Amino acid sequence: MMNMEMLQKKDLQIIAHLRQDARMSLTNMSKKTNIPISTIFDRLKLHEGNVIKKHVSLLDFNKLGYMTRANIVLKVDRAKRDELREHLLKNPQINSVYKVNNNYDFMIEGIFKHLKEMEEFMEKLEDRFKILDKKVYYLIDDIKKEEFMADPILSQTFRIFHSYL
Repeated sequence: MMNMEMLQKKDLQIIAHLRQDARMSLTNMSKKTNIPISTIFDRLKLHEGNVIKKHVSLLDFNKLGYMTRANIVLKVDRAKRDELREHLLKNPQINSVYKVNNNYDFMIEGIFKHLKEMEEFMEKLEDRFKILDKKVYYLIDDIKKEEFMADPILSQTFRIFHSYL
């Protein structure tokens, strides 16, 4: 397992540029960082599947016709917890699943075409699993998303700060 102390300055630069634009060419990244292309390639291969979990695109779900997004926290009967987890992992309407604390078991992000579709999803969930408590937070607008460690200069500052902790 790799931690911040093991990441070199050039690793943080590469990660920051990937966070800004994962489709950036190695040639362009090399020009911006003054790191040789071969080194960038080797560092990416080293970190893929470890620090870099996967490369994804951030989508505008509204433009794709999915007008309802919600973060939902769920508390479920202990006997149904694993079954609910598996159901959520397999459900195509669920974008993200997190295990949480503070008296809840899961936080999920659901993507739905309409509010009615989300309500039907919740009703089926409550019918199938013993949901003890739930809270629904509708997502109105993305103000900031996926920006942590995306600035090469701030990534260096973060590394220096973290080394003092």
